[in-house]
Amino acid sequence: MDGTVTVLVGTTKGAFLIDGGRDRTGWRVRGPFCEGWPINHVVGDAESGTIWAGGGSEWNGAGIWRSSDQGESWQVTRLTRGTTDDWAENDPDFAAMIGYEPVELPFGSDFQQIWSIGIGQGVLYAGTKPASLLQSRDGGESWTRVDGLSHHPSADSWNPGAAGLVLHTILTDRERPSHLWCGISAAGVFASEDGGETWERRNRMSNAESCAHHDHPAAPRDGETGHCVHNMVRAPGDNDLIYQQNHHGVWKSRDGGRSWDDINAGLPSTFGFPIHVHPRDPDTIWTLPLNGDMLGRFPPDAAAAVWRSRDGGESWQACRDGLPQEGCFFTVLRQAMAGDRRDPAGVYFGTNSGSVFASFNEGDQWLEIARHLPTILSVEVLDRS
Repeated sequence: MDGTVTVLVGTTKGAFLIDGGRDRTGWRVRGPFCEGWPINHVVGDAESGTIWAGGGSEWNGAGIWRSSDQGESWQVTRLTRGTTDDWAENDPDFAAMIGYEPVELPFGSDFQQIWSIGIGQGVLYAGTKPASLLQSRDGGESWTRVDGLSHHPSADSWNPGAAGLVLHTILTDRERPSHLWCGISAAGVFASEDGGETWERRNRMSNAESCAHHDHPAAPRDGETGHCVHNMVRAPGDNDLIYQQNHHGVWKSRDGGRSWDDINAGLPSTFGFPIHVHPRDPDTIWTLPLNGDMLGRFPPDAAAAVWRSRDGGESWQACRDGLPQEGCFFTVLRQAMAGDRRDPAGVYFGTNSGSVFASFNEGDQWLEIARHLPTILSVEVLDRS
């Protein structure tokens, strides 16, 4: 390990890498990579240094890019067709202009984008739009569908969220490789304990009787949390402690998602996208509430704050130092918050206005380490300490 930290950023115009030194200073932006494709998620493996970037569009089709040399070079595994294929096959001049070579793609036109990537023990996972789960056992060179999830009895009833029917969160368990969790908007949380052969839908509230009536279609009802999950994280040191930011509140499960407790009390809004957990303390979490899905989706009162809890969601504190407190109308999307493993832990988030903010003291103060990037869709951290 070389001790460096690289913030991995997915945007609407390619992937970017933001490199910092051992002391988390001297940040330098590199990119755009991946030929300017829309990139929904970028992840890295600290042991090997390999980076994967998933994305695509109706124009490009879906694909996963891979770099094994810290972003110096990239190779793409295309998975589905895009409009470019149709044009090139019917227009020789266009085909010559883009250097098109016909190729048989493994999933035809089944989906348009890769939305998420998860790293397991010897297995790489990817979530798609429309929602399905893929897996690769050769580092991302070839992929197969996890049919157990696609064939779940509830699949015909899954409803798309505003961004479509997307599988956006994949959680794995290093100690129990057969355990997986997925978040699908707007179908809810799904879990498997046999490597993806079978799946259980896990959206039950721990105390359904205490649920007040809500008119919002994404709100809890019928004894279940709202099915529009925005993001989930697993806590360290406890195999079954999971937090989620939902379209309608922040939730906590102590039993692997089998039941959920509402921990939204003390936050200024029930709406937000990302959530992040401390790398060593299972009770320290961060989220970034927005003012509501019908009110503009920006920080309440146009004053940015990351809200932190040190007691597992029992109480919350607004962390504002260094963040814009007037005229702040950015949005932070579901996969756009992450952290490093340093002590104190670093927390990072990206905005749809192209800025990346970082805190190196667990949220007490913030600084802007990059600006003027394209719309940021995801933030992850490759910490090689």
